[in-house]
Amino acid sequence: MKKNRKNLQQDGFTLLEVMIVLFILVTLAGLAVVAVTGQQKEAQRKAAFTYVHLLKGAMNRYTLDVGRPADNNEGLGALINRPADAGTWGGPYLEVSATDRDPWGNQYQYASPGKDGRDFDIWSFGPDRMDGTADDIGSWMNELPPN
Repeated sequence: MKKNRKNLQQDGFTLLEVMIVLFILVTLAGLAVVAVTGQQKEAQRKAAFTYVHLLKGAMNRYTLDVGRPADNNEGLGALINRPADAGTWGGPYLEVSATDRDPWGNQYQYASPGKDGRDFDIWSFGPDRMDGTADDIGSWMNELPPN
């Protein structure tokens, strides 16, 4: 049985049809990657904000027990290991390490006294990994600003 030319043309997809389908699939995959990446970045910011405030609460408890916040030499390590002159230290104040790194791999920062009359400040450099920029995430923030 001999196939005619018309039947042969209907047996498969044309190159143009295959290219259109591939273009659509690649476009959809690209959109999905962008959406997931955006959600991951926001999750990292929220995690840093939460951890900074966890450290702030622990330092507040330390301050109540010892009568002063940790000094800059003691830093956040004072929440885990008793400083030499902390007579009424009731720690450890955290079950996790106070020296954990933020979601971008940097150490959480600590300064006592803090700025603007605060007893102390605790912060993350944020996604840009640079201190003093708009994306820093600090204990002085009541809420996480929009990205």
